[in-house]
Formats: sequence, C-alpha cells, structure tokens
Amino acid sequence: MTLWGAGTLLGLTACVASAGLAMRPATGSMSQAGSMPVAPPSPSFRWTGQLSQGGLIRGQAPAGAVSVTLDGEVLPLAPDGTFLAGFDRDAGPSAELVANLADGSRFRQTLTVAPRAWRIERLDRLPKYPVPDPEFQRLRPPELEQIRAARGQATDATGWRQTLIWPVKGRISGLFGAQRIYRGEPGSYHSGTDVAVPTGTVVRAPADGVVILAAEQPFTLEGHLLMLDHGQGLNSAFLHLSRIDVRVGEHVRQGQPIGAVGATGRATGPHLHWSLQWRGRKLDPLLVTGPMP
Repeated sequence: MTLWGAGTLLGLTACVASAGLAMRPATGSMSQAGSMPVAPPSPSFRWTGQLSQGGLIRGQAPAGAVSVTLDGEVLPLAPDGTFLAGFDRDAGPSAELVANLADGSRFRQTLTVAPRAWRIERLDRLPKYPVPDPEFQRLRPPELEQIRAARGQATDATGWRQTLIWPVKGRISGLFGAQRIYRGEPGSYHSGTDVAVPTGTVVRAPADGVVILAAEQPFTLEGHLLMLDHGQGLNSAFLHLSRIDVRVGEHVRQGQPIGAVGATGRATGPHLHWSLQWRGRKLDPLLVTGPMP
C-alpha cells in the first residue's frame, strides 16, 4: 500500500527561515572548481488524511526527527517516523507540528484545519435534560471511570496503520457532530456515527486491535459496550450491542466478528453507534473511513 499520495508533501521551507528557528548548516562537496556546495534537502512533514475538524492524518516526520509535538503535546512516534494526529469536532483553525531533530534544531509547520458545517437542531420548547433519577446517579460514575480507564491503556496494537473499514454496512441514521439546542442551551453533540441495521447483525473489527473494555452488564447509556485499542492513541467504541463475542485483552484482526447489533442502553431502536477517538479527541468515522460502501 502506498502511504503517501501525490500532493501530500507540505512545502515547509519558508517556515524554517522564519520565527528565528535554528537552521541546519549547509554541507556538500565541490563537484567542479568554483561550484557552490550543494545544501541538503530541507526537512519536511508528509501526511495523508483529512485535515479538518473531526479528521485524522497519518504523518511521516522529517528525517532525523527524534520527537514530534502537536500544539506542544508529544505524539507517539513509531520507529519508522510515522505518527497520527487528530482534530476534535471543535478544533481551532490551525495547529502546529514541531519536529525535534537529532542535531538539536527544530522544524515547525502550521497546519490549517478546515471548519465543518454541523447539523444543528433548535428545540425551543423542550428543556435540556430531564432530572436524572437516583439509580442513574449511582450507576453512572463507575461506568464513566471504566471508560476512562480503558481509554488510558496503551497496547501493542498496530491497526492504526491500516485503512479502517466499516464495522457494519447499512443506512446512516445519525451523523457525527450533530447537536440540539434546548431553549438556547446547547446539548452534547453526537460523538459517533449511527448505522441502522437489524438486531443480530454481525459487527466486525474496523482494524486490528486489542479489546480494552467489554461490558457484560449493560451500561445505563451505552448498553453492552465494546472498546478496541488500535494503537497510537486511536480507539473505537461500539454501543448498544446485543452481545459481545470477544474478551478484554484479546487481539482481534480487521474484519473479525466481535459482536452483534442491538438496542441495549438508551436506544430507540436497533443500530450501531460507532465512535472513534484519538488521544481524547473525538473523530468523525465518515472522514476516517470514507463513505459507506
């Protein structure tokens, strides 16, 4: 698989010359009498993917990079210099990649993050939320702690290198980023993509991964919840399942059956809610995976 397509090379020479960054000294040999030394090529980032709100890019650090940061946050860097970078639904208009090079210099690139137009529904006659009952208030905190702990795990999964596939195929019934405004007060936006398919439809792993959570007892909102770590901070969550066919710690392969669609938890009918996160940033499965086949 060719990782880098035409047009993905970022022209970064001008960035190096600005902001007082350390420049790498020109080196080279004199090939002819009186000729100028040939400078080494300028360092550059390469990437492919969707550079927009809710998007994910797979990048290649410049040669000689020992670490890479995104807006000051150190990113996991594979031995071959590849990395992931994701942008939340409400990401700002720009982000800065910095490569720290082995010779002590730094190379910076400012990325322009494209905005998105989200589906907003205004409900001026309804309150934001009903008052939660005592049972929900008792159960919810430990559920949230399990989810937080699962996402905090680091595994040896390498599915982040793959092109993700849809875990089920069907009608998309809920879009990532959609949001309701209740009497002027914003509700939480939809953090995944819903696919309406019958109960019992097989759910398949979108990429290689390690099972980090498998809720045998349905959670109050998510129902039977299954989560996979794909490595490099990328993870998937599958909500409202009727059953889970894998166990925590199990390695799964792309396309492997991992469970079945249901309507457990807070769901009005059978569907799969699939959400993707990278290091806490919520991503749009439609951007990461591409249109439904």
